[in-house]
Amino acid sequence: MPPELIVPALIMSLAFVCYTTGVWAERMARDLKSWHVVGFWLGIAVDSTATHMMLRMLIANGGVSDWAHTLTGGSALGLMAIHAVWATWTLLRGSELARRGFHRYSIAVWAIWLVPYIGGMVAGIARGQGYS
Repeated sequence: MPPELIVPALIMSLAFVCYTTGVWAERMARDLKSWHVVGFWLGIAVDSTATHMMLRMLIANGGVSDWAHTLTGGSALGLMAIHAVWATWTLLRGSELARRGFHRYSIAVWAIWLVPYIGGMVAGIARGQGYS
């Protein structure tokens, strides 16, 4: 992995920890709690920070973005935002039934988010080893 990608990759891994913890803790509890929602929002904030750092690095180096990674990453970040807003609304205004069934949607968004996360990791490692 190129050295300039190490810090953003570590930050993106922190996003993975925050978001994954929120999603899977909610799944195991089968009830949406406030700290789960905090995990969702932290995941988005940290993911956005790492994404911004990578974009600035790409622009500074005159690089061209991988359109598939950009599309899946942007879509996943948008879904995470919708998920977090919906979770916040469900926690504050939703019924108990809505809170208890929310985990089904969380897992789907999390699984979609894994596509650009893992894809970016694989691409970063491949670039560092001269394969791309």
